[in-house]
Amino acid sequence: MKSSIMHKATVELSSSQSRSAKVRLRRKHIQRRSVGVAMVAGSLVSTIALAASGIGTASAATPTIDLANAAPFAVLAATTITNTGSSVIHGDIGLAAGTSVTGFPPGTVTGGTFVADSNATTAHTNLTAAYLDAAARTPVTTISADLGGSTLTPGNYQPTSSLSLTGALTLNGGGDLNSIFIFQAGSTLTTAGASSVVLENGAQACHVFWQVGSSATLGTSSDLSGTVMALTSITLTTGATVQGRVLARDGAVTLDSNVITVSTCAASASVDTVATTSTLAASAGGTSSTGSVAGPSSGTGVTTTVPGATTGTSTGTSTGAATPTTAPVIPIGAPGTGFGGTAGSRPPLLPLTLGALVLAVTFTLLARRARLRR
Repeated sequence: MKSSIMHKATVELSSSQSRSAKVRLRRKHIQRRSVGVAMVAGSLVSTIALAASGIGTASAATPTIDLANAAPFAVLAATTITNTGSSVIHGDIGLAAGTSVTGFPPGTVTGGTFVADSNATTAHTNLTAAYLDAAARTPVTTISADLGGSTLTPGNYQPTSSLSLTGALTLNGGGDLNSIFIFQAGSTLTTAGASSVVLENGAQACHVFWQVGSSATLGTSSDLSGTVMALTSITLTTGATVQGRVLARDGAVTLDSNVITVSTCAASASVDTVATTSTLAASAGGTSSTGSVAGPSSGTGVTTTVPGATTGTSTGTSTGAATPTTAPVIPIGAPGTGFGGTAGSRPPLLPLTLGALVLAVTFTLLARRARLRR
């Protein structure tokens, strides 16, 4: 009898211990599941917040190429600057080491002319730094050798070697006036006759850079936007226009009845409606409309002449200069352009974040309720 009672007690104790162990195991399982749910919810909150804050701002985080003292120069070369015909240069021209600047007149310069002085040499030093910066930018997207017919968003682009442009290239800024476009040509840059660069959705010529590993040649009546930085030389054939700069590190710049206008960045308040090619109202034929463009800095006393106007030094104010027309862009949230779709816009960050927090709290409460029931 005693043995039977002891056996029953032992069985009941063992059963009780087994139930306790199962309860403890179940509680641990619930606790782990609760922690897991909370971690997933927290991760969801962080992911949504980070993703939302990053949309539409990636290009803004990309720094531009700092030209420093080279920025006011429309034309900068190391050895010679040679012009044929009635070229119109809106900005400074400079020669870092050589002394041969020819063809002005009949060409005209609205800024200063700097020949082998401290302004030119400092600008050349800054050009070298900017060139190396552009060449080192990563990550890069590999592109075909001919950009004609392409529509590109902000980024760093690199062909396998040389780079060419036949037809039109569209650069879509996605509604961001600070969008940066950098093209890294390992060898030459060649644009065909009548080729063009179309700027839309906030893309600006001041934020487009062409880093060229050897020499650049711009075709007859072509229209290029951006700053060309060539290791060797740059040649503009008859009627080519540039909204930007042509800067040759180690060689010459050759011009032929061209219009070059230093590009300036527009503020967000000046964003207009639709974008087209960056055309320039050129008066390179020798007859200029009356206007006044102040030289950005004092020169070395080199005399420049404007057709149909007065003759003055590089420190003065020239009249008769061609006036650039700024390519308008599409504001944020505008309808599609036909090239790159609708303009980008930022998502409502607060509703997304609050929604994620509600999900996290809900998951946590459900987990606690399940634990209490068991």
